[in-house]
Amino acid sequence: MNKVDICGINTSALPKICAKECAELIKDSRGGDRTARDKLILGNLRLVLSLIKKFSNSQVSADDLFQSGVVGLIKAVDNFDESFGVRFSTYAVPMISGELKRVVRSRNSLRVARSIRDTAYLVLKTRSELEENDAVSSAEEIAKKLKICEKEVVYALDAISDTVSIYDPVYNKQGDTIMLLDQIADEKNTDENWTEKICLEEAMASLNERERKIIYLRYYEGKTQTEISGEVGLSQAQISRLEKNALNEIKAKIS
Repeated sequence: MNKVDICGINTSALPKICAKECAELIKDSRGGDRTARDKLILGNLRLVLSLIKKFSNSQVSADDLFQSGVVGLIKAVDNFDESFGVRFSTYAVPMISGELKRVVRSRNSLRVARSIRDTAYLVLKTRSELEENDAVSSAEEIAKKLKICEKEVVYALDAISDTVSIYDPVYNKQGDTIMLLDQIADEKNTDENWTEKICLEEAMASLNERERKIIYLRYYEGKTQTEISGEVGLSQAQISRLEKNALNEIKAKIS
C-alpha cells in the first residue's frame, strides 16, 4: 500500500478538512449543494486510504480496494444525518469497511456445489417449519425430518455461511475501533499460565544439575526411570528418590 497514485489520484496531494468545515459541507450537501458534496467526498478520501491498509494482505488490488472504499464513503455522505449525534467519520468507517469486506469476500469466496446448496435450502426450509411456534430446532431434528445424516445438515449450513474476518469491527465510536481479533481470548497464554511458567522455571533453577537433568528427561522427554538410570549412571531406586525430592522442592518453591 505504498503507492502514491491509486486510481489515477495522487494520494499525497489529497486535501484535508477540519471538523468544522466537514460539518458545514454536510449541511450544504444535505441542502442539495453538489459542489459541497464533492468537496466532502474528496476531503474524506484519506479516511478510505487509512482503512484499506487493513486489507493490504488480501488478493484484491489497491485500486479495487480504493474504489470500493469510495463507494462506502459516498453512501455515508448521502445517508449521514447530524441527528445521529456522532461525528461523520464515526458513521463513515463502518460503511467504508463494509464495502471493503464485501469486495474481499467476493474475490475469496468458495464455489459451493449445487447439491450442497440444494441441501442447504431444504435445511433452511425445514428449520423454518419446525420453528413456526417459536421453538428452537436442532440439527438432529432437521436431519431426522429430511432423512439425512446430521453431519450433512451442519456441513450444508456451514457451506453457505458468510465468512467472518478477525479484522471485522465489532465496535466503533469516535474513531476508536475494536475488531473481532481484540475480542478473542488466548486460552493458552493467559496471565495465570504465564505466572505458573515463570514460577516453574524459577523452581527448576533452584535444583542442582543432576536433579534438573532427571526432571527434564522424565517430564520433558517422557523417559522412564529405567531409561534415565542407564543414561545418568544411577540405579532406578536412586533415580526414583532424586525425582521425588526434586518434585517436593519444586512444589515448595511454587507454593
